Formats: sequence, C-alpha cells, structure tokens
Amino acid sequence: MVIVATRVFVVGATGYIGKFVVRELVRRGYEVVSFAREKSGVGGASSMEETRRQLEGSVVRFGDVGDMRSLREKGIRGERFDVVVSCLTSRNGGVKDSWAVDYEATKHAMVAGQEAGATRFLLLSAICVQKPMLEFQRAKLQFEKELRESGMTWIIVRPTAFFKSIAGQVEAIKSGKPYVMFGDGELTACKPISERDLASYMVDSLEDEGRHNRILPIGGPGPAITAKEQGTMMFELLGREPKFKRMPIQMFDVIIPVLSALAKLFPKLEDKAEFARIGKYYCSESMLVWDAEKGEYNADMTPEYGTDTLREFYRHVLEHGLEGQELGEHAMF
Repeated sequence: MVIVATRVFVVGATGYIGKFVVRELVRRGYEVVSFAREKSGVGGASSMEETRRQLEGSVVRFGDVGDMRSLREKGIRGERFDVVVSCLTSRNGGVKDSWAVDYEATKHAMVAGQEAGATRFLLLSAICVQKPMLEFQRAKLQFEKELRESGMTWIIVRPTAFFKSIAGQVEAIKSGKPYVMFGDGELTACKPISERDLASYMVDSLEDEGRHNRILPIGGPGPAITAKEQGTMMFELLGREPKFKRMPIQMFDVIIPVLSALAKLFPKLEDKAEFARIGKYYCSESMLVWDAEKGEYNADMTPEYGTDTLREFYRHVLEHGLEGQELGEHAMF
C-alpha cells in the first residue's frame, strides 16, 4: 500500500539496480517517470525500444542527466514530482567520471527535483564510502553531505556487495580454471544482496518514515562470506574439488606507485592508477559495517534483508549463464 506521495522521478533507471527499483515502484502503484540515455545499458547496447521494454509500466523519457537543460526540458518537462530516486553510479570509477556522475549528475537530479516540488530524495549509495580512499567514494560522500543539507527528506541506502559483483569468475571456474583469490582468501567478507531484494528494501525505506533522514547500510541474508568461501561454494555446486590460485596482495604496492608516478607525466594514465587503487581496495576491505570504536569490520552490525541467497544465485548462473548480470566496465571490481 502506497502511503507517501506517489509521483516519482528516477535517474539511473537503466542501471543494474535501477531497473529493479523502477519495477518495484511500478508494482506498488507509484506513478514513475524514468529518465535514461538514448543508448543505455552496458556499453550503450540498449536501444530506446529495449529500454522502454525493460522499464515497462513507467513513462520513459530520454536525455542526459549530466546536462541540466536536458534534464529540465526532456525529463522534468515543467511537471510536478513528489520524490526523486537516484540509482546513478559512475561507469568505471575513473576520477573524472566519478565526479561527473556520482556528484554532479546526481546533484543535477536533486536540484531539478526541488524545482519540480519534490520533497523526498532516495539515494542508492555504497557501503564502502564509510572508509573513503577512492575518488568515487569521495564524490559520493560530497553529494551525500549536500543532500543532507538540502532541506529535503533524504534516505541514503548503502548496500554491501551485489550478487553480480562477486560472480566475475563463474565462467572461468566452469571451464576448469582455478578460483583466483588474494592471500588466503579470508582477507575480506561481505553479505551480498540480490538486486530484487535491494530494490524492495529501497522502496520499503521510502515508505517507512522511521528510515527517513537516515543512512541505511544493508546486506542480504547472512552469514558474511569470504572470497575463499565463495569459491568453495561454486566448486561444491559443480561437484568438483576446490582449486585455488593465490595472488599476493602486495603486488598492488608495486603497481600503484608506478602508475601514480607515470600519471604525473602522462595524465591519460590517471584512471589506470585509480583502477589499481580500486582493485586493492576491494581485495583488502570488507563490504560490512565499519566499527569505528574497535577499528574493524563487524558482520553482526551489518543489517540483513531479503530471502535471495548467494548459493541459489550461483546455482542459477552456473546452470544458465550470466545473461542479465553483465559487469561491463565494472568488471575490474
């Protein structure tokens, strides 16, 4: 039952999570306008017709969220909205792209929404911003700060890992290759959440006033799982003995300084250095709530939601492939 204002403007609607958020809003009876690029999806492979099919039930409008004029004229169109939902995220985590999307474009959506009368803003962020070391994290945090100061009612959802983000080795393992992990495979852990469960949680949060003006970390059904346990699970589902390849995380301590130094001479290498920093971060930092008092990640402090399990997800993709789970430029993560 919809108990809040019902006219919703969604940006980032064609992203991995955005599509499911739009469908959940439509399912619950909201009047949804989805704003998308003419060529969207991984590598811009989706046509306008395909985008309309994916976002069926919503009104789909096309334009550029990075361009305020386009957003106002092609998206908002002088109409009134009650809620803005942003599922925007940078395409690859590069320095300029992070600030262009995670900060500037998302801020455009907030400003345009305020002009259209919207009083609520639901933001899809990321749990990793709690310990910022990367440019996209700093860009997200800057927008979060401005959103909290905007005067709007805000809901910031910070999910842990998505199922797709820990599925990158599925095809390799199916073909007989070992599972690649850093160190002993127990350096990090997460409580991954499915796109369907996350979308449901986000819309629940829009409707639950107790979650308004709050930062909401969220994971899927526990317990927390390490990289080694993820690999073991896939081999078990295939009926094979686990086979691992261990990589030294110290390799990043060589790669990062070299690329950073070269980037000062050759600016085009700036993103390469950032991608190496991203790689190290995801191989060394858990996607769980950070306990600042103890200086450690805490699985028990990481809330759980939903019913979709990683085991069932792995079972499905091992049998049917990764269609619909394409990583695109996020494959490096």
